[in-house]
Order: sequence, then C-alpha cells, then structure tokens
Amino acid sequence: MKKLGSRLVSVTILTGALVMGGPAIASADEAPATASASVGSLDVEIGDEHVVTGELAPCDVDGPLTAKTQGGSTGDFARFGGGESRCGRNGAVAIGEAAGRRFETTLLKRFGGPVIKVRTFMAKCSTTEDGSLGYIEFGDVTGFTLPDNIPQNYRLTIAGGKGGTALASLTVNETVTPTPPDGSLVTHMLHIKLFPQGGGPAKGDIYLGTARCDPYGKKKP
Repeated sequence: MKKLGSRLVSVTILTGALVMGGPAIASADEAPATASASVGSLDVEIGDEHVVTGELAPCDVDGPLTAKTQGGSTGDFARFGGGESRCGRNGAVAIGEAAGRRFETTLLKRFGGPVIKVRTFMAKCSTTEDGSLGYIEFGDVTGFTLPDNIPQNYRLTIAGGKGGTALASLTVNETVTPTPPDGSLVTHMLHIKLFPQGGGPAKGDIYLGTARCDPYGKKKP
C-alpha cells in the first residue's frame, strides 16, 4: 500500500511482458518452465565490515516450494521483518512470489542520508506461452518519495555524497532481462545500490522482493 495524503492505497504494478524470439512451445530437449523467489538479500561492505545474507526465504518450483523467515538485523546495516515465499507450477506455467514486511535501513544515516523504510512489499512473476510477466506491490515507504504512477525501472538518487556524488540509487519496480531477450526476467520491488558512482566509503546492494521466471527453463545437458 502506498501512502497518498491521509489515505493508504494498495499499489500493484505489472512490470512487463516479454515476447520470446524462439518457438512458443518448448522442445523435448528443454526443461519445463522455472521460477524462484526470495524475500530479499543484502551484500554490503563498509570499511572492514562486510555483511552478506544470501537470499532470504528462497523458494523454487523444483523445491523447496515454500519458505519463511522471521527476519532480524544484519549487523547495524539493515533490519528485515518477517517474510515468506512460495513457488509452483500450474501446467506449463511456473510462478514465483515473495512478500516481506517492516524493512528498515539506517545505513545512509551515518553519511547524512535518510532512514529508509518499507512497511510491506511483494514481488511476483509468472510465465506465459510468450514469455514472463512480473508484478510488484508495496506499502507505506519512508525516506524517499514516489510518483503516483511508477514506470518500470523507476530510479531516484539519494544525494549528499562528497563532491556532489550520490549516497545511493534506488530503483523501484526493477526488471532485469537478458540481451537478446529470451522471455525470462528478474523482478525486484526495490534495489538499493550504495554510492553508485564508486569511490565512496561504502559499496554494495540491498534487494527487497525478488522473483525470477523463465518460460522454457534451461536446456538439458
């Protein structure tokens, strides 16, 4: 839910549909559609501190189909609330979905930036005969401002670094696809990249809500 004035409004966004360049039906040499999801992940380095969480509560259509996390702090970098993921297949369609709550990072505060909070978030993807579809939902963000209509890969910058550099870049509704496109995609509800111009006192990435889909899976060896 996105906070608009005194109202709390649910926001659901279709991140994109990708058309396969190849045939619409998988051949016998290809695996079924695949999907996976996770609540989030963190890989951040500041000085001699390096914290890596790996993917939180990961699921996969080939198992585990569901996963949960109780959340917790990652050093003094960030705190994830609870979350869960679920993956599965419905015929030829694979689906991956992950949702989380009460994320907070005070990491930028030490450099003069804002505390970033996201009350609830979700990322989901599903395969189709033509490619993959991605979706996100989120609610009540703090520390940055979003427009009413959020396009795919909407990016904003947290200023305040030395010499006019950015403390962080935030990409909401991030969709990552290969080049050339093959129908697969990765959707992130939020991607926080620290000091994106390089040379700052910190580096790394934080992801909230990740879902990956590939309509034709990986080719068998």
